[in-house]
Amino acid sequence: MEGESKRFLESVLAEVLAHLEPPKDGRIRHDLAPSSLRKTTDLELPIIGAGLDQVLEDIRTYLNGAVRTDQPGFMNPLWGGLTPEGLAGELVAAATNTSMYTYEIAPLASLIETAVLDRMRQHLRMPSGAGTLTTGGSAGNLMGVLCARQAALPASGHDGFDGRSWCMFVSKEAHYSVAMAANVVGLGRANLVKVDTDGQGRMDPAALDRAIQRETELGRRALCVVATSGTTVRGSFDPIQPIADVCEHHGVWLHVDAAWGGACLFSSTHRHLMDGVERADSVCWDAHKMMGLPLVCSAFIVQRVEVLRAACAHGNEAHYLFHDDAEDQDLGRLSLQCGRRNDALKLFLAWRSRGDAGWGALVDRYMELAAHLSERVRSEPTLELVGEPTWTNVCFRHVPEGVPHLGESIDRHNADLRVALLEEGRFMVSRADLDERVVLRSVIANPAVESSTLDDLVDAVLRLARTLPVHAKSQVEEPRA
Repeated sequence: MEGESKRFLESVLAEVLAHLEPPKDGRIRHDLAPSSLRKTTDLELPIIGAGLDQVLEDIRTYLNGAVRTDQPGFMNPLWGGLTPEGLAGELVAAATNTSMYTYEIAPLASLIETAVLDRMRQHLRMPSGAGTLTTGGSAGNLMGVLCARQAALPASGHDGFDGRSWCMFVSKEAHYSVAMAANVVGLGRANLVKVDTDGQGRMDPAALDRAIQRETELGRRALCVVATSGTTVRGSFDPIQPIADVCEHHGVWLHVDAAWGGACLFSSTHRHLMDGVERADSVCWDAHKMMGLPLVCSAFIVQRVEVLRAACAHGNEAHYLFHDDAEDQDLGRLSLQCGRRNDALKLFLAWRSRGDAGWGALVDRYMELAAHLSERVRSEPTLELVGEPTWTNVCFRHVPEGVPHLGESIDRHNADLRVALLEEGRFMVSRADLDERVVLRSVIANPAVESSTLDDLVDAVLRLARTLPVHAKSQVEEPRA
């Protein structure tokens, strides 16, 4: 590497390390409207380049405006924080700049991905199978539905598929990516049947059985059932064992969306949440969520490798990549992607550092923190816990004394309260609708979070809530994501 390039990269690393220091003003987010940010930022792409000095200045500008997802107040999505092993894995993967389609071009990387997927499969208690790393849980759910189609109609990849005579089943609290999968495979969102849930947001197996029977009587065949282990808002776990009984009775493919909740399998205390997962035909599991790896690191695992191989058989035409003598080693034959980055390395390095016991301790710690926040909410007369937490999603809202708990005024009040939190810039939690109420959803998946962080969050909510009107219509709009 030339001297100038080496000095530039050393400067970039120094800027990144400086960025990882706690912010002096304590803010994790600066509230700037898109129009203001466009006006104050140079986004012009020049005809003649300005060189590496300009790039370094651009990097400083980017880091100064980035949301501090590594700071303890960041509890908005189902991921957060930073692990040194993960960052190191990203750096090495980018530096080696390989792609994961053939063993020939990615020999050790291919073995590493296979080893990681095999270990995840062992935690799923599946005696056999294979998988691939994907671009996220949405892609994993898509692959689960695609494999279900392949298993039900082996010629569908060649002949096509009339989705109007088929349907698939999810709970009412399933992730929207399942509807996306129905759209992409040709089933259509109209043929996605949403099954009733119980009071804790879990799919009702009896309701599922009735729904499959009803659709069968109407002349539509069941393509698959998608159970969720860790719903997005509530963090609920569908009961896999009785759902698997229903699927077995009707001969239906069972896919489990464990993108959020899969890490429970590391904990001897909490792995019961996914009892029966070994009976699933396929599972997706995001290591970039509870396990804290940098985005993206997501696994799709299937019991019947021949189904996955057939669903991804498009690559057989790529004579310039795949050759018969490496059929069992080329991971591109098990993926919908051709070019695919090495996301396995960061997970491998983190796993080597922490081991199963380290992941299990992390899960248990997060659950203890969620219990702490729940108890703190219960102890405050003007805070209401909405739903009993099962995972590390804690949903609550502020209800001023003397004000009815239901109604638009309370919903507007809590929507405004979240905006006030964002504007103050020290905490990021999400807004969601749960049980017909607007709630603040705090998700604990960030290794920087401590019990004191959660106490500070509650204190901030109470303090800001006192400054907001309850009955007047809000004049504050929710900022765009």
